[in-house]
Amino acid sequence: MTITIYHNPDCGTSRNTLAMIRQSGEEPEVILYLETPPSRDKIRELVAAAGLTVRQALRQKDTPFASLGLDDPALDDEALLDAIEGHPILLNRPIVVTPKGVRLCRPSEVVLEILPNPDIGPFTKEDGEVIVA
Repeated sequence: MTITIYHNPDCGTSRNTLAMIRQSGEEPEVILYLETPPSRDKIRELVAAAGLTVRQALRQKDTPFASLGLDDPALDDEALLDAIEGHPILLNRPIVVTPKGVRLCRPSEVVLEILPNPDIGPFTKEDGEVIVA
């Protein structure tokens, strides 16, 4: 079985999600999406499979979202995808793909919905929050 995480190691939510996957007994394929951005078609596929719109998959915090005027509701998916291609940091993370589905794992415990073995036992996030699966 293959689990894939589109990961940013500088993001606490992404690190917590990766740790939960590993605590479930799986070693995922880790894609450092800022270094190896997914293609436009792959982004479309991931977003649709996660049940999101392209706009919902945009990250606003600590990105050029505002400076690029991406809050303009008139911008269509193609314009938003153009922005993500130019600035991969705009793609929210972590996105996890498993045989059970695709999720934007915010908060990180959303990953438990799609792990083959979601019974990971007690887990404490980096910020000290205890998650009991």
